[in-house]
Amino acid sequence: MIDATDTALVIEGGGMRNSYTAPAIVRFIMEDVKFGWVGGVSAGSAHAVNYASHDPWRAREAFTDFVTHRNFGGFSSLARGKGYFNAEFIYEGSADDMPFDWETFASSDIDVHIEALRADTGHTAKFGREDFTEPARLMKMVRASSTLPKVMPLAYIDDVPYVDGALGDSGGLVIEAAEKAGYEKFMVLATKDRSYVRPEVTRPIATRRLFQKHPAIAEALIARPKIYNDAKQRILDLEKQGKAMVLFPDAMSVDAAERNLNKLRANYLAGEDQIREEWPSWVEFLSR
Repeated sequence: MIDATDTALVIEGGGMRNSYTAPAIVRFIMEDVKFGWVGGVSAGSAHAVNYASHDPWRAREAFTDFVTHRNFGGFSSLARGKGYFNAEFIYEGSADDMPFDWETFASSDIDVHIEALRADTGHTAKFGREDFTEPARLMKMVRASSTLPKVMPLAYIDDVPYVDGALGDSGGLVIEAAEKAGYEKFMVLATKDRSYVRPEVTRPIATRRLFQKHPAIAEALIARPKIYNDAKQRILDLEKQGKAMVLFPDAMSVDAAERNLNKLRANYLAGEDQIREEWPSWVEFLSR
């Protein structure tokens, strides 16, 4: 067991790119690494709850073999109005195929932090342990955090519409939330490389037209690059200060929408290889 309860685990989303960071979640579970806090948005929220439920099989399956399920998604699913990723099935209808260990999750003392953007107001909703009252409600929040606008239908919790948490005030990197929770030491799993800078939206007028019914989403999309880049710079600054250990992928081979199982498995193995190489430095950082 590695006692890292003084450390916050910050997980970036990125759709199926998270197949690269999934082996980190698996390794943390298998090596019994105990973080004090875990936070993620979008696909990172799935990693967060899988880590807190101590389920290495689910952590891997969610971003690899699960894509082969006939109800997972695709263009036919998008045409039927269910989304390119069929979120209703993935998060709320797959209990038989992807069972979630609620008892282990609920009994864990790890703080879990998930964010989603309200599509009506543009407010960032921040969900924590007090909100996770039952499995179905938790999965609604993970779904809300992972809902890509236009690509997936809006997610609703208590009749309130939500979209991807990466459009909120974290930009997709919940480092500020981790600091506000009182942490001064951070383990960060990124899905973009070290040099990545999110570009500005080049056609804001077109973006606003595309989201005429939900202007808050348009404004969030336009604002996101600066928020993301500022959060990324904060992480880099913390890394320089010796307060953060960051996994930046050096062999990412898929994009967010990838559904080819062989490519996802290969990406998982590439992540696994990098994590194996970096693991000794991670252990040294987490143990000090």
